[in-house]
Formats: sequence, C-alpha cells, structure tokens
Amino acid sequence: MAESADDAVSVQMISPEGRFEPNPAAEEFLPYVERLDEELLRRFYRDMVLARRVDTEAGHLQRQGQLALWPPLLGQEAAQVGSGHATRPQDTIFPAYREHAVAMIRGVDPVDIIRTMRGLTHGGWIPAEHGNFHLYTLVIGSQTLHATGYAMGIGLDAVRQDDPEKDEAVLVYFGDGATSQGDTNEALIWAASYQTPQVFFLQNNHWAISVPVSRQSRTPLVRRAAGFGLRATRVDGNDVLASYAVSAKQLDDARAGRGPGFIEAMTYRLGAHTTSDDPTRYRGADELAAWEARDPILRYRHHLEAQALADAAYFAEVEQEAADLAADLRARTLALGPPSLDVLFDNVYAEEHPVPREQKRWLQEYEAGFGEAR
Repeated sequence: MAESADDAVSVQMISPEGRFEPNPAAEEFLPYVERLDEELLRRFYRDMVLARRVDTEAGHLQRQGQLALWPPLLGQEAAQVGSGHATRPQDTIFPAYREHAVAMIRGVDPVDIIRTMRGLTHGGWIPAEHGNFHLYTLVIGSQTLHATGYAMGIGLDAVRQDDPEKDEAVLVYFGDGATSQGDTNEALIWAASYQTPQVFFLQNNHWAISVPVSRQSRTPLVRRAAGFGLRATRVDGNDVLASYAVSAKQLDDARAGRGPGFIEAMTYRLGAHTTSDDPTRYRGADELAAWEARDPILRYRHHLEAQALADAAYFAEVEQEAADLAADLRARTLALGPPSLDVLFDNVYAEEHPVPREQKRWLQEYEAGFGEAR
C-alpha cells in the first residue's frame, strides 16, 4: 500500500529534494535544529551510511550461512539516527530488533548484534556498558511493557533531579504491527496512568510483515495516542533533522514531568521484514520504486551539499570508512567460534543454583565422552 491518504500532517524540515523548507507543523521544533553544530550535522550522514553498510554486509553474511537470521533496517536510517542522537547519555533505550543504527550510536559493536543473530549468545551485550541500550526483543511489542515498567521505576524511586542534565528519560522503539498487540496497548495505559518519563517511538514502515497499515487501522496511528492521553506527533521519518528535532523535544517534555509522549515516524521498509521473508509476494514494484526515490540518505546528502556543509572529499571519506567497517565486520564474523558451554548456564539465576550447576556438570561429562572433537 502507498502512504495512507489522511489529514494527519507530518513534521518536515527537509524537502524530498534536500532543500531546507520547514513546513508549518515544524515551527515549534525549529529551535532544536538551530542549535545543531556543523559537526553533528555531518555526523548524521556518516551514521546513516555506516549503519546501511553494516546492514547490507550482515544480509550478505546471512545468505552465505554465517548467521541464522537478519532483520534489515534499509530505508529507516533517518528515523533511527535522528532519534538516537536526540537522546542523552543518561537515557535508557529499549529497541525492537532492527534498531541497528541506534545500537551503533549507543556504542554497541555490530559484531555483538551478529553474535545474537548467529545464536552464539542469549543477549549480545550488557546494556549498562553500552549506553543503556537494552537487548533486542523478538517478541512483538513486549519491549513497550519493559520500557514502561522501567520508566515507572524512575518515577517511583524518585531519582529525577532538579538539574535537567541529570534527568533520565526512556525511549522505546516499535513498529506499526506492534500497535495491534495487547502488550503495546497495555504499556500505553500504564504509561499514561503513571505519567512516566518516556517516549514511544513508532517506526511506521507500512508493513507488519505482509499486512499493510491500512488493514491494521482505519485511522492514522498517531491519533491512537490521544485516546490514551499521550502527547503525539507525526514526523517525516525519512527526514533526519525532523526525526531529531521531534524526538529531542518529546524527550525534554518527558524529563520535565509532562508525561509520556508518542511519535509516529512515517518511513518505509525498503528490504524484507527479515531474511526469511519475500516481500515481492505482497507488495508491488511501483510502491517500492516510489519509496526508493525518497531514500533518506540521498535526500540528506543533497541537503548537506546545498548548505555547503560537506564536499566530495567528505563523502568519499565516509564511503571508505563504511567499506572498512564492512570488511572488519566480515572478518570478525568469520572468526567467531562456537560458544562456551558456560553461556547455557551462566546468569540463569542471580546467584549460583544447584539445578543448573548439576545440569552443567552432566553436559560437560557427556561432551567429554566424545573426546576432543565437539
């Protein structure tokens, strides 16, 4: 399905051609764009390009049998990079399973994502050591409950300080399909009831696997938030500046005690739902071509060129960095060995427990019976 024809207006800073042309809906968010320095404006482009290259390389590795599954982010780079940079270091982020760009912004090594999708680890990283970026969640919508519970804890523990730089907010990512899940709706109820300091970030990529948004909802998804009592904004998710500005303001409002916010980022999944999916069976080539023409990276490159913020040398430097990153990702992925038996039993309980201890002993003896080869 093409983008739904409704009267909900998306905040836009950059035109599809790359011109800086904020629309009327963008007025209240303009101060957040005006405070951006040139280094960060260029960083947006770099992070989108690097995330796409990691995504592409991981997809190739999956096709070559190096990992079991890969969920592509192709086409959603602006929504993720803009919102990811809008967070502060003390904020906590709960992703779904394709937020690779946000993970990289928060310091997660892409190889740790690879290890997760290869089945070598139960989680992949320790959130506290990686910018409070929590583990991927494959159960659709469950992360919205995790985020709301955590945000309720922030309020109940009274950890918020008078100094806004010490305030903490929670950002949770989910897709349009998750809005049809009971978990997400329950999370919205609890967030509104407890006025949690959090923002729900919906990446509306138009397809819940093979089900279009038009079948999931007869009204714009952004309007569902009002029924729960949340502040809500729709944003052009292929506009990285708009994504940044709206996310930054919503997070500031959450930190200031104004309750939870809701963002619907209108974007598009250019690739498959996962590498086990064939999108040609449920969507047309014309629809895909229309959204490819709105490529968020090319759009932002035109903007940087028009504003004289970057030149050919900078773009070439980013491309080389992306190529080096992809080569390093491939080399380290191919070097991954089998996991230690310890990972099956470690961290089952917070303290040592006799049941997994005995299970571990039995498995070690069983494995030893086959000699050195595993």
